[in-house]
Amino acid sequence: MLSVTELSNLAKDCSCGNDHFECTIEEIVVSHDALEQASSYMRSKSYRKVSIVADKITFNVAGQKLSDALNASNVKTEVVLIQPNEQGDVIANEIALIEAMLGISQDSEVVIAVGSGTIHDITRFSSFKMGKPFISVPTAPSVDGFNSMGAPVVIKGVKTTYQMQSPIAIFADLTILKEAPQEMIAAGFGDMLAKFTSLADWRFSHLTAGEPYCSLSASITEASLKKCVDNVDLIAAANEEGIRILIESLIESGLAMLLVGHSSPASGGEHHLSHYWEMEFLKQDKPQVLHGAKVGVSTQLILKLYKNDVKDLISNSTRLAELKDKQKEIISAILEKQEEIQKVIDSLPNADTVGDLLNKVKGPTQPSDLKIDAELVQNSLNKAHLLRNRYTMLKFWNELVGTHHAV
Repeated sequence: MLSVTELSNLAKDCSCGNDHFECTIEEIVVSHDALEQASSYMRSKSYRKVSIVADKITFNVAGQKLSDALNASNVKTEVVLIQPNEQGDVIANEIALIEAMLGISQDSEVVIAVGSGTIHDITRFSSFKMGKPFISVPTAPSVDGFNSMGAPVVIKGVKTTYQMQSPIAIFADLTILKEAPQEMIAAGFGDMLAKFTSLADWRFSHLTAGEPYCSLSASITEASLKKCVDNVDLIAAANEEGIRILIESLIESGLAMLLVGHSSPASGGEHHLSHYWEMEFLKQDKPQVLHGAKVGVSTQLILKLYKNDVKDLISNSTRLAELKDKQKEIISAILEKQEEIQKVIDSLPNADTVGDLLNKVKGPTQPSDLKIDAELVQNSLNKAHLLRNRYTMLKFWNELVGTHHAV
């Protein structure tokens, strides 16, 4: 796995011309005894009091053991259990953020996120607002945001990502991770497959809208994605080697985001659909669906749009010229870099290929598998681009054409 030192050295030699964020992660541990190493690390920092943020399940899985080890080392611990909503889901919303900040004592020196994506988002946000560092202890290889700066939280029903802080250390215990539910392993794999379209969207936004791009960050993300695809059978078996590959890839994707200070390497149009679905489920008081499960499905929808409708438009110079009055600068950039943009789209896999990979890990492949109906899919294809300012191919298509084939 890419180390923080290696990342820093690569960043020094990067020629992208953009400022890179300094990685402040002091230690990344992926091993059988990660919890013991976490306890040793906190003793080495001379912490006297720490706060553990978890939910009931993740505290039972890992939090209790970590708390016992810290208490035995004379490190005082307090436990902040985030309560589920009426649907039984823990949501990173205003209620949970206040719950966390009220539970974390002022004299606590560090906050430990023990859980998966949602617990990390809550902890990242609340610890930053309280001026305290945080430590990551993943309990499932389900998302790539353990070590990024971004905290996607729901405020007044709208999901917004706030740039907060990365953890100062990550302790991923393989003994715990390989016992994670199959659907959470599949979700982590789905989150990695989303990099196919997120990387294409990032390159597209750079070529057309001049958004900053870093080939180093992109290459780190691409290598992590390839590693997962090449080892899909090991990941599907949920054996130790497969889980190690998956969690290390998820962490490396987080490092790629950390390098540039935003989520473009790992989040494009497919994530916007996922966020739209999540917000609609919250409005309707429906139980939530795992983030990685949603983006695994949405990646296929985005691939169909990009490799059919968007590709046809990009290759049609006459039609582009007719649309020039709508967005002169964008269309001019596309016409100038038409061949390069076509190569970006051509390099994408077919949606069926992604579906086959998800099938191997027993992950959902269709919106209906997630109880997402055709109307919600269509609405998200038409409106999800409004959730972010990022210039994805989804945004390009909607702003210039605004219609989609039936799904």
